[in-house]
Amino acid sequence: MNTTNPFGKKGWTPDRIKDLSGKTFVITGTTSGTGFEAARILLSKNARVVMLNRNPQKASDTTAQLKKILGNRIDVINITMDLGVQASVKKAATEVLEKVGRIDALMCNGAIAQVPKQQITKDGWESQMGVNFFGHFTLQALLFPLIEKSNGRIVTVGSLGYDMGIKAIKFDDLNWDKDYTPNDAYSQSKLAQIMTLYELQDRLAAAGKMGVKAYACHPGSSRTSLISTSGSFMMKMIFGLMKLSPLTQPAENGAYPELMCATEPELDQSAFYGPTGRSNWVGPVGPHELKPHAKDKVAANKLWELAEKETGVSWNV
Repeated sequence: MNTTNPFGKKGWTPDRIKDLSGKTFVITGTTSGTGFEAARILLSKNARVVMLNRNPQKASDTTAQLKKILGNRIDVINITMDLGVQASVKKAATEVLEKVGRIDALMCNGAIAQVPKQQITKDGWESQMGVNFFGHFTLQALLFPLIEKSNGRIVTVGSLGYDMGIKAIKFDDLNWDKDYTPNDAYSQSKLAQIMTLYELQDRLAAAGKMGVKAYACHPGSSRTSLISTSGSFMMKMIFGLMKLSPLTQPAENGAYPELMCATEPELDQSAFYGPTGRSNWVGPVGPHELKPHAKDKVAANKLWELAEKETGVSWNV
């Protein structure tokens, strides 16, 4: 692919975002890290932001923090949602539809990573697959009608982890009842997210529904609490050391790819967006290589059909 960054040597930055008055953005996981920074920047541009978080107290504290930074006039809505519980996702989606009249972008930012031992969600899935993939799959499907009505966008925040583990969907043992490892399970969940995002693009195109745009991106290696929240002791140690090196970047920079995908006009949907510097961990934001296994059409279609069956949610595409 062409490696020239269309946004120049400095890459994409939020300076490109125009006034967002009248626009609404829905973001999962905003109490810290890239989600917090994305919400802060969108609010600073006069957008309405709907924050979906599991912990209502943390969400309330986040709102207070944002008002302290930006002023009391910011337009922010808090809705409690646990991505790891399908009933919670469905309830939150209903609440979103009741409270807002448009969705200009749904930003699927929330995640858990490197869970040390296999955990199974209430709905019967390995926790990283349940939170990162199935939770967002259901949320996207339920909010899709309003996103379509708004000519909005769906932004999947993936991870370079999609290319660091098994590099395939383990259909014969999706929950890793055999040979569970934190990295492989996390890798599969992020690959699943990215894979079905491109499958959504294909399904929208086949249906002639060109109003909705769908984008995949990743935050690079950003200094967030993701690993320290759910990772193993060893991963916490490793990432703790990495945070002291040039191999990581501030959380604000990690939010740039999803902000770009949510707001930048005329963005190429076929691309994969993130830092374009060293190993795509840091550096100017723009499009870069996506490995072919993330666009495995047969696996993506099989995964989509499986997800609809498992969640009981069908997309109205």
